[in-house]
Amino acid sequence: MSLTATDIDLVCDFVRELCGISLDATKGYLIESRFTPLLKEFGLNSYSDLVRRGRDRTNQPFRQKVIDAITTQETSFFRDNSPYEALRFKALPELIDAKIGTTFPKRLRIWSAACSNGQEPYSIGIVLHQMIPDIHSWDIKILATDISDNAISRASRGWYSQLEIDRGVPADIRSRFFTPKDDGWVISDSVRALVSFRKLNLLEPFPPIAPIDLVFCRNVAIYFAKEQRDDLFRRFKKVMSPEAYLFVGASESLLGLGPEFQPQAHCKATFYRPNLPAPAVR
Repeated sequence: MSLTATDIDLVCDFVRELCGISLDATKGYLIESRFTPLLKEFGLNSYSDLVRRGRDRTNQPFRQKVIDAITTQETSFFRDNSPYEALRFKALPELIDAKIGTTFPKRLRIWSAACSNGQEPYSIGIVLHQMIPDIHSWDIKILATDISDNAISRASRGWYSQLEIDRGVPADIRSRFFTPKDDGWVISDSVRALVSFRKLNLLEPFPPIAPIDLVFCRNVAIYFAKEQRDDLFRRFKKVMSPEAYLFVGASESLLGLGPEFQPQAHCKATFYRPNLPAPAVR
């Protein structure tokens, strides 16, 4: 089925409304590759039929099919590595120090936004185990969210193929934190216990959430329009603790938000901290 310029405009507008992903006329190949199987599966005659059905809010199963088709679920354990090095040697030690003397000195709240198939929150959990010897005495919760039902389902299983493990998991980490199962590997219960998974559209209001100490939102906001990106990061700031850290993708930046976030660099990674208002002069 040929894809016309009108089809592209229709689909781009609909996808932006549905999940915030900003497509344009250069993404015709992507629209065809992701949505042609849906046309065949549901016996639709055109892309306009797909958009018409998708805009029916009572048809949530179909809308979810569209989301699963267009969202990129390509990731890996310890992706890009440098953010995890910055987590090990900068963010986590400073967060632990900042907790000393507070009401909850052993409480950490972490959010892996757009967690895809779970490699990111599990990678964070592994780092926590490596860096906190008495982790079992800590109150640590990693919230992992994604817009895709398929991604959440896969992530919750915690099972990964040999190829997925080979792409980023060193042998010593594999032997300590994974167990062979069904021609692949499953994450250990000790890491899995730290993570709770929840479906969430980042364009929508956040649910009630405790102050977050560490946010990973990497390689997702880049697909949003600028106003949606800015709004997302401002909403993150509202749920972050004063000492919190925000990690974004290597090609993403918060510099357009002016003084609201302070950029920092460590271990070749750039991350951000919320700028606090200056104390009042008395």
